[in-house]
Amino acid sequence: MPNVHLTHQMQAYVQGQIESGAYANLSEVVRAGVRLLMERDGARQFYALKADLEEAVREAEAGGFEQFDPVAYEPDSSPR
Repeated sequence: MPNVHLTHQMQAYVQGQIESGAYANLSEVVRAGVRLLMERDGARQFYALKADLEEAVREAEAGGFEQFDPVAYEPDSSPR
């Protein structure tokens, strides 16, 4: 997977980044871009989880919940 094909505009941008000293080579630029994508995806997952938890809290506060019974959930976990 070492071949990377960029548009002319992307090539010019990458070359500018290298010439400015921000990055030493194309590999560094690509790695930085992949890291940003990974961070964005992580943030997206975080905010999706946060929204799910907020919805669960709203449902619980509205009375839409059941008491948790650990013995029914895992019968072998009863206190000794």
